[in-house]
Amino acid sequence: MTKLSFEAVETRLADLFAAAGASPANAASVAWALVMAEADGLKGHGLSRVPTYLAMLRSGKINGQAVPIARKPRPGVLAIDAGHGFAYPAIDLAVIELPALAREQGVAIAPIRRSNHCGAAGLHVERLAEQGLVALLFANTPAAIAPWGGAKPVFGTNPIAFAAPLAGRDPLVIDMALSKVARGPIVAAKQKGEAIPEGWALDPAGKPTTDPAAALAGTMVPLGDAKGATLALMVEILAASLVGAHFAFEASSFLDDKGGPPDTGQLILAIDPSAMGGHWFDERMRMLAHAIEDQDGTRLPGVRRLNLRAKARAEGLEVAEELLAG
Repeated sequence: MTKLSFEAVETRLADLFAAAGASPANAASVAWALVMAEADGLKGHGLSRVPTYLAMLRSGKINGQAVPIARKPRPGVLAIDAGHGFAYPAIDLAVIELPALAREQGVAIAPIRRSNHCGAAGLHVERLAEQGLVALLFANTPAAIAPWGGAKPVFGTNPIAFAAPLAGRDPLVIDMALSKVARGPIVAAKQKGEAIPEGWALDPAGKPTTDPAAALAGTMVPLGDAKGATLALMVEILAASLVGAHFAFEASSFLDDKGGPPDTGQLILAIDPSAMGGHWFDERMRMLAHAIEDQDGTRLPGVRRLNLRAKARAEGLEVAEELLAG
């Protein structure tokens, strides 16, 4: 293992993805997203994704040369076609274009189709909150969760991310998968040859398992049991039915180079607080944050992630040299 600065890891990764067939712009977008997720302690969406991303690039499952295209079918809608490329450049386009639309309309929405794995979803809404917007992101992913009472996966782990600005502070960011844990930590455990805790997943026979390979072949336990499965259904509707993307059970895996593009979707909603008819938002948010933080042992969501990011930025990231060799 070696320690490198953010910038050094980004540069090395961007070179690696470019050599595997990504355009320079796409390679840089992906490298930034992976480095940030790694720094934030979200390792399942960080550098552990490099081998599978490279495999998907080289096989053509991801179109590394894709240029996301946006059109505006309605004044507050930015419809983006990711072109079967990486999700990150399409999301970057939404982050650039949505703020102006939201300020003009009050609310703006970006459906993203023909997309792929969007990584740490909180990073994307955080960037919108840094521009003064309240933001939500819904993403569907390949099948991993069965309807409650069933055994065959129909829904993905389907993350939901939310961010809101806090005046004078980093935004409040909430990011959660709708399984008890995201699939990323299970992928990381498999790569390291480690067991996973019981209660995370079921094997293909529907039995609890601590074997990450059996977990990946089986189903994930939904967050909150039946409630989590119902929320996963909601995300399928928002990120696939509305967007025109594959449902989870139609999508190929994010974890290998087999099959065609996953063709999953994301839906990003941006709200301008100043469009609500008053100027109370900042003060209301300060009061809410104080009510939470005033209690011993509590903290706002995302604080641990920001602390890890600051530490990684100061000390560098630990990286396996063989990973950067591709």
